[in-house]
Amino acid sequence: MSGQKFSTEEFKVNGEQLISQIKQLLKEGNIRRVIIKDKEGKVVFEIPLTFGVVGALIAPQLAAIGAIAALLSEATVVVEKGEG
Repeated sequence: MSGQKFSTEEFKVNGEQLISQIKQLLKEGNIRRVIIKDKEGKVVFEIPLTFGVVGALIAPQLAAIGAIAALLSEATVVVEKGEG
């Protein structure tokens, strides 16, 4: 292991904003993992990401997030970002 450090950020969004928030975070880059929780804090979806894996490889996960967003009125997006 490289001992790479990371930080986490949390965002509360409604179901309609979920996909756009995820896409924006992916554009920013340096994301290690995205976790989506329901309003009770239960993890409903987790996407581990490796550096440079976006586009066509992430499309199936975005489709699944769209289905989840239709079911959630409120969600928390937890983003784990690499710092080194």
